[in-house]
Amino acid sequence: MANVFKNFVSNGVSTETSVMLVNAGTQTTIIGMNIANVGSTEATVDVKLTNTYIVKGLKIPTSSSAVVVGGDQKIVAVENDDISVSSTGSNVDVLISVLEITSSN
Repeated sequence: MANVFKNFVSNGVSTETSVMLVNAGTQTTIIGMNIANVGSTEATVDVKLTNTYIVKGLKIPTSSSAVVVGGDQKIVAVENDDISVSSTGSNVDVLISVLEITSSN
């Protein structure tokens, strides 16, 4: 088993965007997710793990950010799980920090 820390980044998100997809043979622990409003108006953000909302309708004021996952909270994602983010009202930058565990052959 190989353990690797990684970041997934997507800038200027507005429409639903896949930020992270878990590869075959991989388990991923999401250890942090930050979303920053980089636009000039309030952003309303949805974050989904595959087809399940992690947050829905999160309001992020202009020039502010929100920690969606962090501290004591972790999320486990498995093969083919997808994290997608959408924002209305303003563009956002998304940073997801993970620990990937892959099977060794």
